[in-house]
Amino acid sequence: MVNILKAICNIVHQTERTADNMGTSSHNRMNHMGGALETYMKDAFCGTFHVSNEQERNRIYSQNFSWLGNQNNPPDFMIREGDAIEVKKIESINSDLALNSSYPKSKLYSTNPMIAQGCRDCESWDFKDIIYSIGCVKETELRSLWMIYGSIFAAESDTYERIKSTISTGINSIPDVEFGNTKELGRVNRVDPLGITNLRIRGMWSIQNPRKVFEYILPQQDNVTFELVSIIPCCKYNDFDEENRIELEEINKDGFSISNIHVKDPNNPAILIEAKLIKYIIS
Repeated sequence: MVNILKAICNIVHQTERTADNMGTSSHNRMNHMGGALETYMKDAFCGTFHVSNEQERNRIYSQNFSWLGNQNNPPDFMIREGDAIEVKKIESINSDLALNSSYPKSKLYSTNPMIAQGCRDCESWDFKDIIYSIGCVKETELRSLWMIYGSIFAAESDTYERIKSTISTGINSIPDVEFGNTKELGRVNRVDPLGITNLRIRGMWSIQNPRKVFEYILPQQDNVTFELVSIIPCCKYNDFDEENRIELEEINKDGFSISNIHVKDPNNPAILIEAKLIKYIIS
């Protein structure tokens, strides 16, 4: 089974990180770097950076992924019987992440109304650990890539649902307006006398860049050529096959290191979680 440890190994050993090497030969990928970054991440997990035949790449994807995502619903792809991956492309290395109508997730649940039915039915699952893969692409080059588990990045869903439901309840308590059914915060129908104008009320969520969130662990270095940073809870890291852990730990390249750290629990910062900090930084 593919996993984040294999993906890290593949990225470290991949020397080219330009747009020309971020995916297939789609003629418009230069205008869709977000899609190119998603393809780069799929290739990282599957080890298909050098597979030029698109049919062969698709075959390998099908073997390893149960869901390959769509433009409107999270996640971007899911490992078969493994983790879910949400890819976020940013243009500035310290930019906050725009999550739009979907609040940050510590885990991905099959009951989440924001996911597509095809994702819900693609395999038998109740919840998956989710990896946020945040890539900063400058022009055509991948400069920074952070891979963070949601369990150490985002609070439990109740934290966000409480705010969302309170706002929605308040909106729906406004008198003398007609409300419609919606998955958003609210919808007001026929606002004007002619009854031809509707109002959609939706949340626009964002979350701080992990470079800021985890600055107490890894101070920002803005003059690097490339950085790959991953933080994995030890309970998760130790569950991976020993073969995968050994392969990662035996990497001997300048700028690569693995260290034991403690990170703040997103639900209670007074609690510290044991984790592995994996970084590959090229100055």
